[in-house]
Amino acid sequence: MTWHVLRRLRQRARGTPATQHQAATAKESITAAIAFLDWLDAHGLTLAACPQGDLDAWMTSASTAQKGRTGNFVRWARSRKHTSVDFPATRWNGPTRTLDTEERWDQARRLLHDDALDPGDRFAGLLVLLYAQQPAAISRLALDKIDEPLDGLARHLIATRRGHATIGDHGTSPWLFPGGRPGQPISPYSLTGRLHKIGIQPGPARSTALFQLATELPAAVLARMLGIHIGVAVQWQKISSGDWAAYAADVGRRTTTQPVPSRHETPART
Repeated sequence: MTWHVLRRLRQRARGTPATQHQAATAKESITAAIAFLDWLDAHGLTLAACPQGDLDAWMTSASTAQKGRTGNFVRWARSRKHTSVDFPATRWNGPTRTLDTEERWDQARRLLHDDALDPGDRFAGLLVLLYAQQPAAISRLALDKIDEPLDGLARHLIATRRGHATIGDHGTSPWLFPGGRPGQPISPYSLTGRLHKIGIQPGPARSTALFQLATELPAAVLARMLGIHIGVAVQWQKISSGDWAAYAADVGRRTTTQPVPSRHETPART
């Protein structure tokens, strides 16, 4: 199937290899479209003849991930007059919740130093807390993509990951997080569940990390690093700028005897 997914992927990659997150997102979009078309075929329908009621029926049975990705396909098909059904886009209005800054650093310190926790869970949690990575991107990390970030923990994870590999896999999987099926990585949903069990909420944790990164990186670099649209990166910068402006005003109201963090230190929220 060829549609605007590949065109948009090429535009965002700008001649460079796609990031893990970009590739995973494109795959999810195509998979969701195929699942929807298979559902239509199983019910004796075609995309052109699909009534709105049947699209709504599909939405009630689809997973949360499929719903959003199916919407992208339906809107593309409608714009090309392949269907008359409608699937309104949901506008992104910024993060709904973030972590308290001190809470974020407390969680990061725990993951760095608590040897009682699973090394894979620790590594995945730190990628969310410090680098704003999504479980979907983390789950598809291959061994040859590890370039010594958090190097001690990464080496430990690589050395011990056999305990988490599938039955019959003797440490030969190319994935940093092998899944339950031979040759496949862990699913984003399974990885998210593991993070929840150790107290990491990927959504709020990633939002807080993005606030920090957006104050330090140009929008183009942020978009490329995280595999997000440049418009979303600009929105994050605007949100982050407003957050820092409010912080600066708060600093101005303090007494001169209180220490003032530098521009690149993350202030504690009050």
